[in-house]
Amino acid sequence: MRVLVTGGAGYIGSHTVKELLARGHWPVTVDNLVEGHRAAVTGGGFVEGDIEDAALVRRTLRDERIEAVLHFAASCSVGESVADPAKYYRNNLRASVGLLEAMREEGVRRIIFSSTCATYGDPVATPITEDHPQSPVNPYGETKLAFERALRDYGAAYGIRSTSLRYFNAAGADAGGALGEDHRPESHLIPIVLSVALGRRREVHVFGDDYPTPDGSCIRDYIHVTDLSQAHILALEVLDAGPAFRAFNLGTGKGYSVLEVIRMAETTTGRKIPFSIAGRRSGDPPVLVAGSARVRGDLGWTPRYPDLAPILETAWAWHRAHPDGYGGADR
Repeated sequence: MRVLVTGGAGYIGSHTVKELLARGHWPVTVDNLVEGHRAAVTGGGFVEGDIEDAALVRRTLRDERIEAVLHFAASCSVGESVADPAKYYRNNLRASVGLLEAMREEGVRRIIFSSTCATYGDPVATPITEDHPQSPVNPYGETKLAFERALRDYGAAYGIRSTSLRYFNAAGADAGGALGEDHRPESHLIPIVLSVALGRRREVHVFGDDYPTPDGSCIRDYIHVTDLSQAHILALEVLDAGPAFRAFNLGTGKGYSVLEVIRMAETTTGRKIPFSIAGRRSGDPPVLVAGSARVRGDLGWTPRYPDLAPILETAWAWHRAHPDGYGGADR
């Protein structure tokens, strides 16, 4: 299948491009390289540009004979979304609806959407299943939920088939060593923790130690980025069967607190990782752990990395080999 990958130079998108190629599909990445890295795109076609450029998107869909879209392009920091919601409504909602319009005009009727567990908000039950109420507590989650609703409506009205994959916390790196996690600025816990282990940061800031959890720090479900990528491809390959819109959680069902992550990283790296306690971040629920029975049953998905320790090992191998990430010249 010929697949447009928006945000394919980013962390999850680039790993998925690699998996698409391995499965015999032809990915065409569209990325503006504001947050992605050209060096992370390991094959397929590449178009530098923004999905807000409707003419560019339509032309790419048409010229590349695109049959389906994997949509990763988005802004993804909870804290930033609270401080600058306009950016999130522009990047995550307006641009995404524009992508749907381009697909409709060019007759492309398949899309897999990179969504998030942030659409659920503060959990009323754990683990969180797909039937859990969706009540986001930050603009990041609100914009992702709004686009999920758009997908439902476009499916009913225009026949666009879609699957929304609600991630928990993506982590780890390509086991082959070619790809890893490099955000600028970095806001994700595991690369920050490993940066401290490498001596490139002084300490980890733990945002809150007074949550209703065993050690007072937030608990999250960490899923390996390659397991995420494989779920996208499984969802794509069965998209023409079943209902017009489906949603799946992607997580391992195991939760680890921030302090547990730091201790496990110390074991993985063999290095002391200093930390300090800071105030809570606005919009952070105390516990987010996935119920993933639906994706396992419906798609036959099974994570290769069901525990945090091997996820940390792949991340550590990449960060140790690439202390400067992808470098600065490829943007």
